[in-house]
Amino acid sequence: MMICARFWCLAVALLLGACGSAPVALPGTGTEGQAMREHPERFIVVAVTNPQETLATQAGSTLAGYAASQRYSAGSTARATVAALKKDYRLSELTGWPITALRLHCVVLGIAPGESRDELLKALAEDKRVEIAQPLQNFGTLTDNPTGYNDPYVGLQRGFIEIGAAEAHQASRGKGVRIAVIDTGVDATHPDLQGRIEATRNFVDRDEAQFNRDRHGTEVAGIIAAVANNGQGIVGIAPEASLTVHKACWQNASGAGAQCNSYTLALALAASLDAGSHIINLSLGGPADALLGRLVEHALKQGRIVVGAMPADGRLSGFPAGVPGVIVVDSTGRGAARRDVLHAPGRDILTLEPGGHYDFGSGSSLAAAHVSAVAALLLSAVPGLDATAMRALLQRSQEPLDATGSIDACVALGGLRHAATCTSRRKVLQAAGAREATPPR
Repeated sequence: MMICARFWCLAVALLLGACGSAPVALPGTGTEGQAMREHPERFIVVAVTNPQETLATQAGSTLAGYAASQRYSAGSTARATVAALKKDYRLSELTGWPITALRLHCVVLGIAPGESRDELLKALAEDKRVEIAQPLQNFGTLTDNPTGYNDPYVGLQRGFIEIGAAEAHQASRGKGVRIAVIDTGVDATHPDLQGRIEATRNFVDRDEAQFNRDRHGTEVAGIIAAVANNGQGIVGIAPEASLTVHKACWQNASGAGAQCNSYTLALALAASLDAGSHIINLSLGGPADALLGRLVEHALKQGRIVVGAMPADGRLSGFPAGVPGVIVVDSTGRGAARRDVLHAPGRDILTLEPGGHYDFGSGSSLAAAHVSAVAALLLSAVPGLDATAMRALLQRSQEPLDATGSIDACVALGGLRHAATCTSRRKVLQAAGAREATPPR
């Protein structure tokens, strides 16, 4: 208790000493600093000669230096000059400090209500007592913000970065586009999906608790439309698109993978058409199916965009990859390059997990989700863009064609003549070429 009392006595003594001869404050630590930050236009900076033999500590000294009043105080001449200026120009002193190297004493002065700062500065500039009179000006750091997002894990989103999603967001974020996720259930309570899921349907069972625990659909939904700038987690590639979730698959007991059948998928596809979905994401695969094929063909005739995942065996004979018009997607770096298949990131992709969690996943299912999301960006920019034009834009964006190339959202949007700034020279050239190759609309 005695130690504490001595400490406070010392602190009070130092503070009193610091204020002994002239108002000296630490800008930014109290109401003075707040006033300067909020209303810089009401303050000016004035410097006067400080012909003092024992000059103060240099600006930027430690707290102890500020507290040493016998070293910090302005000389009597400088104090008198400042006092006279305050009286003559109706100014109030906010804070002051000496600059040893220049032999000046500087003060921040508040302007009286109704006074013109410009006229005041002009008058002070002509006053022979004043060395410097200038506005209290603001400056900013020049560090680039690489993402423009406050979501803490965005820097870990390999796929998001590889396809130029942040740059593409300058032109489009998927607003007004509805994407049907036909998959397992999705954790609709996940913080990074709040406000993004428009409707949910369960064609497998009535277990809503399990619906929210399903992993695969949650991963797909997160890649497509995770909320941007909510201060947590990741950013979706189309963060302003709406999702309709149609559970047609059930998670395996092991938690790895899921299964669906003709019946549940047919119900989900029909429901997605009824819901008015613009894009249908099918991150799944199996044998050719007459009923499902006809439903997808009907969706394509209606102008819907259908995106399907490349099966593990690489064959385009099953469902949905074998249905003409479906945009088939494989993981970047997997399989031989081919013009009938798009490539997108699908390995070690950070996305959502049930229970409000995040984890990495891999597979062509996640690559397909990237393409569905980019399709939403394109549709939002040009509503009514058909599947043929969509495919052409996406194919052009991944040139040169090789197994390591990926679609590029920024380049694809550049092909629509939308203002998306692609940072690399290669991407700029691709965007220019994409404009020439854009199908007539």
